Amino acid sequence: MANTAVADPDSGLTQRQLAERYGLTFAGARPSLAAYTRQLWSYRHFLAAYANAKVVASFSTARLGRLWQVLTPLTNAAVYFLIFGVILNTRGGVSNFIGYLCIGLFVFTFTSAAASTGVSSISANLGMIRAMHFPRATMPLAATLIQLQHLITAMVVLIGIVLFTGEPITVEWLLVVPAVILQSIFNAGLALGLARLGAKIVDVKNLMPFIMRTWMYASGVLYSVDKFASNIHNPIALEVVHANPLLIYIELVRHALMENAPLSSSPLRLWAMALVWAVVVGVGGFLYFWRGETEYGRG
Repeated sequence: MANTAVADPDSGLTQRQLAERYGLTFAGARPSLAAYTRQLWSYRHFLAAYANAKVVASFSTARLGRLWQVLTPLTNAAVYFLIFGVILNTRGGVSNFIGYLCIGLFVFTFTSAAASTGVSSISANLGMIRAMHFPRATMPLAATLIQLQHLITAMVVLIGIVLFTGEPITVEWLLVVPAVILQSIFNAGLALGLARLGAKIVDVKNLMPFIMRTWMYASGVLYSVDKFASNIHNPIALEVVHANPLLIYIELVRHALMENAPLSSSPLRLWAMALVWAVVVGVGGFLYFWRGETEYGRG
């Protein structure tokens, strides 16, 4: 066998022993988790520059440019308000339905866009991946960073909407920052996990619009979360619905920016579940992606 054959008859050492003596490693071998994390950190400037370039390029051909970062969620909010708030009249139980709806849409879009772009972040960049050596995790992480930039821009508009609809400025507004940080960690892990899955099964990206639309309807974006308790009578099913991570992050931001937003759980419980989801999905997604590092760009 190659590993036991004597590579140097004079020294009596096998090929493996010679490689270990001179610090040689297998080409394309997966680095250790610690080494991979260090590599990824060393590419942080590339990650930021790549994300910024993608944001600029995405609006370079539009007349209004980056203004579409604001116009897109506003247009979606107007359409959903017309259909659900006016025609279907789902405003019951929410005093400030416009603010409630806009917060739900903006926060949901952050995760939805990160997941949808993350799933194809490897398959859509095979040319770069095959041509250059770098930690592949930068691709789905860049996808998350791009959407975070969109969210930060949209938040400026969202604050204006909340103020315009009568919500007072309170110290609780500061809680938006840790809520977005936890959601960003969750989104990064989700994008990493979906990136590996999308690299294996390209058709997964075609299912994402249906998955995300279903997830939106289950996250209390378009109607009061009180409707869950009034329509779901099985306590176990209700707990599963209330444990929905997107519902949790949306409710945290609503609780921070609105005085009388209905909540599915107590604020303390929401923060605890938000932290658990961020750690489990963030760390789990990173480990799952790292284990497939040698697979990307092959075939």
